[in-house]
Amino acid sequence: MRVRPETLVARLEAAARHRPDRGEARRLLQLVEDVSFVEARSLIRLHETLLFLRAYPHDREVMRGAEGELSRFAGRVANLAASGGDLEPFDRPEVSGIAGTSITTDYSFDVVQWLAARLPWRVRLDWENQDDPDRLRALLPRFLPLLEEEALEDANVPYAEWLRAAAQPDGRRDLAWLLERIEALPLSEADRAERYEALRVPIEWRLGNGPITRTRMRWRAPELFFHSEPLIARRDVSLDEATTAPPLPLRKAPRAEGERVVDLTRGATALRYREYYGFTYADPGSVRAAPAGRGVEIFLMGLQRDRRLPLRAGFAGFIVKNGVPVGYIEGLAFFERIEIGFNIYYTFREGESAWLFGRVLRLLNQVYGVTSFSIDPYQLGHENPEAIESGAFWFYRKLGFRPTSAAVESLLSTEERRIADDPSYRSSPRRLERLVTGNLIYDIERERAGEWDRFHIRKIGLAVQRRMATRYGGDAARARREASARVSRMIGARTARWNAAEKAAFENLALVLDLVPDLAGWTREEKEGLEEIIRAKAGREEIRYLRLLQKHGRLRKELIRIGSLRLSS
Repeated sequence: MRVRPETLVARLEAAARHRPDRGEARRLLQLVEDVSFVEARSLIRLHETLLFLRAYPHDREVMRGAEGELSRFAGRVANLAASGGDLEPFDRPEVSGIAGTSITTDYSFDVVQWLAARLPWRVRLDWENQDDPDRLRALLPRFLPLLEEEALEDANVPYAEWLRAAAQPDGRRDLAWLLERIEALPLSEADRAERYEALRVPIEWRLGNGPITRTRMRWRAPELFFHSEPLIARRDVSLDEATTAPPLPLRKAPRAEGERVVDLTRGATALRYREYYGFTYADPGSVRAAPAGRGVEIFLMGLQRDRRLPLRAGFAGFIVKNGVPVGYIEGLAFFERIEIGFNIYYTFREGESAWLFGRVLRLLNQVYGVTSFSIDPYQLGHENPEAIESGAFWFYRKLGFRPTSAAVESLLSTEERRIADDPSYRSSPRRLERLVTGNLIYDIERERAGEWDRFHIRKIGLAVQRRMATRYGGDAARARREASARVSRMIGARTARWNAAEKAAFENLALVLDLVPDLAGWTREEKEGLEEIIRAKAGREEIRYLRLLQKHGRLRKELIRIGSLRLSS
């Protein structure tokens, strides 16, 4: 029986959502083998459904059928291209990374280095899509003798031709040649990155049918889980229960495994035209793995020592379901408060997202001791159309998050009354845009709820700037020098034998401690606690830094006060 591709995909999508019936999914997977696709959109829908079934299979047979079709998917893309089909729909960020396609974008220097080291014959400089060739004038003459002959005077200089002549005729080799010369510049890492990124030359990454594609990317699952029953819906999830559940099993990954995990996260991110600080600069030696049940494994990682933030502790996480990457976490923690970004990839958003979120919160509380979870307005939809469209605000609100803004709380009360009166009512995009102008917060410790509601790390930074302007004449170097000396005297810090990283951490935190009016009057124990905190900031991992912050009640009180001041004051 001949079945139209669009009809077959629609039936397979329905079967993927419907449980417990596994027979329909099995039959449709068999039918798919013999169906040819002549347009990209249906082929993309098939890919996403197969990937969902691979992560959320009804049974082992469905998993094997989905995996088999995915392993042949690059051939389907090649057939579509050979028939003259339009491949442009594969470029959209929500579906990019499919085997057999390519990605073209201007990644950062660090990510380009990573790609060139691991996939040297799949990435190249894409000169055809370089939109401002004159940017090359500033750097390339340094590496190419006599190029200034044309670069300084002539228009339409063929920079690619010059570079290829100096490197090799293979178009992919010019990227390696350029990176080698930039890496050899007698500059800091940040300055070398700035020189490369100023060129704005896109990278073309031909994905092929390898493991660094969304189609084939897998992690060895500690256990497989088959969904013979309906998936866990958001209404069945209680964050109060999730965050008080028994601790998850946890292990510290050996460094070699940690490096593979970090590579996995970087690849999964780059495939989606994205870069995240916590993955680009993750420390492989900090990786922890937690089997979370139902075929899920969550990985947490901290930042490399020289990439840490001055005040907050930065963490990232990655979620794998039955061996398939399904989402990620970003976290910035300060005392017991953490600003969290939680994202399930488009393909898997009809899976068990709320249940996964509950496991993530439990693990973050367990590992880092955080109890107050804050969602930034951008994550909710502020100047973020994707989050507005996905209804991110209501996802968190229905799980128990509360607004920190009185104006948002008032509007929310009106919206929730309308929903109660008419269950079919849906907030308009315009109303959602008004609802997402402030943070949402969930507190495990209800007795401390509200203490962080007006806090923003920016307010501490602005207070430091005002102090620099009024006391130190606007001179940043003087502010660092004199604040460090002043704080050192007040707390009795003996920094002479500290290493460079500890001294840098002290300079940053001294600028903040300089704002505390009665610092000299703190107890000896409180001052010694400050020294411990400062040195822990530069330690092997930032977990100890966080735990020490959480124990220092007086410092916590002062920094909440400073970080909660009105910005106009």
